[in-house]
Amino acid sequence: MKNALNTRRILALAIASLFMAGPAFAKDKDHEGQGNSKHAQKQEDKQDRKAAKEQEKQQKQAAKREREDIKMGAYFNDQHRAYARQYYSQHYGDGRRCPPGLAKKNNGCMPPGQARNWAVGQPIPRGVTVYSVPQPVIVQLPPAPYGYRYARIGNDIVLVQRQNNLIVDIIQGLLG
Repeated sequence: MKNALNTRRILALAIASLFMAGPAFAKDKDHEGQGNSKHAQKQEDKQDRKAAKEQEKQQKQAAKREREDIKMGAYFNDQHRAYARQYYSQHYGDGRRCPPGLAKKNNGCMPPGQARNWAVGQPIPRGVTVYSVPQPVIVQLPPAPYGYRYARIGNDIVLVQRQNNLIVDIIQGLLG
């Protein structure tokens, strides 16, 4: 009886040790480089596509931020100038929308001390009132490059470099 009891214990211990050692003897497919599961392969493909898409997005953003070299005084063409003058003469001509005292001067609603003291290649002078350009005019102009903006100063539309308020090009004499 004692012998049978020991045999059963040994047999039970052997079976238990086989169950415990089973995972240790199993093949690890990932480490051998063979037979990756379909799920793991799909995950890798998905991550690769996501990384490629993110890189493409970053390249597009970098391209938008590149500063174009714009020649001083050569951004606007005659068609842009003609449309801007036409719009302003229709909407602001004859002193419309100007204070009564400035309407008589026919200088684009500019106060007396500020009349035309800016030029291409110079920063916008301090104390000069800068207005936004109306949307119908902006739509007809080429898109302002990255780092630039349009503004109206008195009787002129200017392309201004945002970084240092440098005037790059001017459409002069909107009202004549």
